Amino acid sequence: MTRPEVSAARRIVVKVGSSSLTTAAGGLDTDRLRTLVDVLAGTRLAGVEVVLVSSGAIAAGLAPLGLKRRPRGLAAQQAAASVGQGLLVHRYTDELARHGLVTGQVLLTLDDVTRRAHYRNAYQTFAKLLELGVLPIVNENDSVGTSEIRFGDNDRLAALVAHLVHADLLLLLSDVDGLYDGHPDHHGTTLLADVRSDDDLTGVRIGKAGAAGVGTGGMHTKVQAAKIATGAGIPVVLTSADNAASALAGAPVGTLFHPTGRRRPTRLLWLAHATEPKGLLGLDAGAVRAVTERRASLLAAGISTVGGSFVAGDPVDLVDPDGRPVARGLVNFDADELPALLGRSSAELKQALGAAYEREVVHRDDMVLL
Repeated sequence: MTRPEVSAARRIVVKVGSSSLTTAAGGLDTDRLRTLVDVLAGTRLAGVEVVLVSSGAIAAGLAPLGLKRRPRGLAAQQAAASVGQGLLVHRYTDELARHGLVTGQVLLTLDDVTRRAHYRNAYQTFAKLLELGVLPIVNENDSVGTSEIRFGDNDRLAALVAHLVHADLLLLLSDVDGLYDGHPDHHGTTLLADVRSDDDLTGVRIGKAGAAGVGTGGMHTKVQAAKIATGAGIPVVLTSADNAASALAGAPVGTLFHPTGRRRPTRLLWLAHATEPKGLLGLDAGAVRAVTERRASLLAAGISTVGGSFVAGDPVDLVDPDGRPVARGLVNFDADELPALLGRSSAELKQALGAAYEREVVHRDDMVLL
């Protein structure tokens, strides 16, 4: 018996974690990487398009730099990522070449898929690579990232990439063979074969996973990634790297998260799940109703307070009078411009300051409800 969600998939995103690719000492485990590549190549040569989101760049850079463990400092992590990313992709390139396949590296930042001018380019790049028969390998651009690097973020990245490339399936490979209702090593715990809604997760203790000491992801990040993907209509299989071949063949291994929602605009999905707000806009009650019930754009007249330091194009949270976030959007003004505009109608602003100040503070097309 096979899973139809898997056997029918023609475009699959596969995410593999650091602990599935590296040794306990932190270097690349070439045998495990080769085994994974053989599985992915077999899937690709069978006519299924594959996009790989691979962790392991920082871990791969530890041994060449003489580091015994993942450094805590951001600069040292970035240095390890810079060294390791090249080694990681070089190894993938060589192993895929054995099967006559070409790989391409795609390093993403949040701006690539949240800012209007960038996210279309990201999609077009993936579309052309897949059209040319390339197997893209994706990672965050860790070597120049400005926020703290967290390996677990690649689970979320994989879910968002699955939506970006219009994937039919997301396969999350871990060092645990699925989601259990407790610690997998404890007696009496049960593997959850199917998750159809949050109700199936009631009482499930979701903790950290991974024993290699090179990744910071765990079951929590994987479940959150599964919720992002399934909420956008993409089924997710979570299992161990050792089960990759069986999972891609449609065998009922690991945990299958069933879709719970439908596709939504890609940029808005990234806005909701892959951005950190640079500030906040406090809304009065009328503006909250307009934004949440009528899905209207946010005008200056409905804003009572401004917080944070941001510039036009940055993500900001829209909060109700009690301080609870109700939406997130890309703001059209700098933080220091807004205080002079608050509470004033668009017509008043146009007359006093010119037509440029008549525009929405956050347009409804650049806003997602939380």
